Formats: sequence, C-alpha cells, structure tokens
Amino acid sequence: MSAGQRVAVFGAYGHTGRFVVVELLERGFVPIASGRDAGKLRELAASHPGLDVRPASVDDPASLDRALAGAAAVINTAGPFATTGAPVIEAALRAGIPYVDVAAEIEANADAFGRFADPARAAGSLVIPAMAFFGGLGDLLVTAAMGDLTRADEVHVAYGLDSWHPTAGTRAAGKVSGERRDGRRVRYSRGRLEYHDDALPTLRWAFPEPLGKREVIGEFTMADVVTVPSHLDVPEVRTYMTVEAAGELAAPDTPAPTAVDGRGRSAQSFLVDVLVRSGGEERRATASGRDIYAVSAPLAVEAVHRVLSGRTTAPSGVLSAGAAFDAAEFLGALRAHLVLDLRR
Repeated sequence: MSAGQRVAVFGAYGHTGRFVVVELLERGFVPIASGRDAGKLRELAASHPGLDVRPASVDDPASLDRALAGAAAVINTAGPFATTGAPVIEAALRAGIPYVDVAAEIEANADAFGRFADPARAAGSLVIPAMAFFGGLGDLLVTAAMGDLTRADEVHVAYGLDSWHPTAGTRAAGKVSGERRDGRRVRYSRGRLEYHDDALPTLRWAFPEPLGKREVIGEFTMADVVTVPSHLDVPEVRTYMTVEAAGELAAPDTPAPTAVDGRGRSAQSFLVDVLVRSGGEERRATASGRDIYAVSAPLAVEAVHRVLSGRTTAPSGVLSAGAAFDAAEFLGALRAHLVLDLRR
C-alpha cells in the first residue's frame, strides 16, 4: 500500500530527517521534503533527483498547509519539538492526515498527549509522538514484555549505549528542555512526573552479553516516562544510561556523529534492556542495533505504513507506539534493523 503514497517530512535535511527520507524511498513512498531552510532543502534534493521540495516555517501556518497538501501523512523530525510539535500537529489536523514525530523531549511529548487528544479525535486523525529510539522503542519493548499483564509495579528501561555523539538537534532540544525545567531534573514516580534537584545515582546494571554489568546513571530520564504510562498502569517508570554515553552527551566538545558506512550510520551500538516487575514476577525484553538516530527512521516509517494500511488499535487520537500497534508484531517487522529478544 506504500507504493506512490506521499509522505511529508518536516525537517527533512536534518540528521534524522535524511535517514527518514531514504527509508521512505526504499519503502516505496514518495517523500515531500519540507523545512524552513530553502537552501538546505535544495542541497538535499541534489542527492535525490526529483525530490519534491516545499519550504515551510512553523511561524507561517499557510506555508505548512502548502507543504502538507496532497500528503497522506507527515513525519516531523525537526527539533526542538517544543517549538515545532504543536504547529505541525495543527497543520496535520487541518489536512486530516496522521502525524508522527521523533521527539525525545519529555515536556514536548507530554504537551502532545495533553493538548491534542480531543482535537485529534474530533479531526479523525492519529497523532503518534516519540516514534523513535527514545520513547517509541522502549514503549514497544515494555508493551511486548507486559504481554497479558494489565498492570505492573515497576518498569525499568536501561540504555546500553557504547557512545553518544549528539547531533546539533539533540543539543538544541536539551537546552530547551533544561530551560523549561529551570535546570531541575525529572522522574516518573507514584504515577506522575516529579521535578527535583537531587543528584543522580550511579548504579550497576546487568545487561545481557556482550555488554554485561555496566555502570549506569540512574534516573537518566527519557521520553519513556511519558509514553509508557500514557497507556499502561505502571506507577514507577525508571530509565538508565551508561556512564560513558551520559558523559559524552554532557561534554560540550563531543563531536557530532560521523558516518562509517554507505547508509550514513555511525559506529555507535546500543542495547536496550527492559525489565517489568509485577508482584513477584519479572519479565524482560531487549533490542540491540546500530546508531540511535538511524534506527529512528524505520521506527517512524513503519508506523506511517501501519497507520495508512489500517493496522492500528484506534483510528484517531494521540497514542504512543505501544498503544497504537501490536507491539511484538511491530518489533518483529524491524528485524532487519534490530536484534530482538522478546521472551517473557
């Protein structure tokens, strides 16, 4: 069903946006490249002859409407999503098409669920935020691990990144999030987001091999604290990050990712380890692969493919990845990009 369907990509010339454009082309979609910088869009088009280029700005709703005209869906890859999320969602609702983004910003994702649930249902459209490595993949793994459980006491998502060279977009999004929190940290506990100034603990996490036991930063809170509790009855959601990756992210002189293969992927590897506790029972699920930015592209494009082919749990509203799709089946469709262990 993807053959010939037009999908707009806002922020198409960005690091993740370029991966999304290529993934759409390989899946038979016809991408529409959009974003505010016309020069960068022209540079992108030079690499993809015939690419439909439509400059647009979040400050100009009419330009967004022109960018989405004739599109079957839109994928927003342009951060900070605190700035771009609402205007592009609103444009998608006006166009009556589904919206998917790759936001890792906790507050921007919370805004999407809180602000657009009713408007999306009224428009008959689906809005799926955080359909990416952070927020989306963890949510799918947690949902698959939960299986027939209706609730859990705790969910833990440990990120085993061997390195983290952040993009300019990641740094900009982190700066905006920090400003929104007035420099405070955030966690999800007792069924709600809590802002605090506590120091983050350093712990040991027993990852599956080949990582094994590694030092991690506890309460290194990612978008999973929004996506998971949006549809699962879990009062405690905790996320962790390997010390090395957290240090590189924090260092101002860490360079941006460098491509090491023909697909533009970096050498970065990851292993995401999910632990669900319910009563005395524990369930796990893991996924490993290459390059957290590159893997966000098949996650987002697979979501669009399933929405447009009617394989969702609901026709409209704001849903996370785990709520919108059959989690185990969705993950299984990504075995070309992920090594999975979904035993429960």
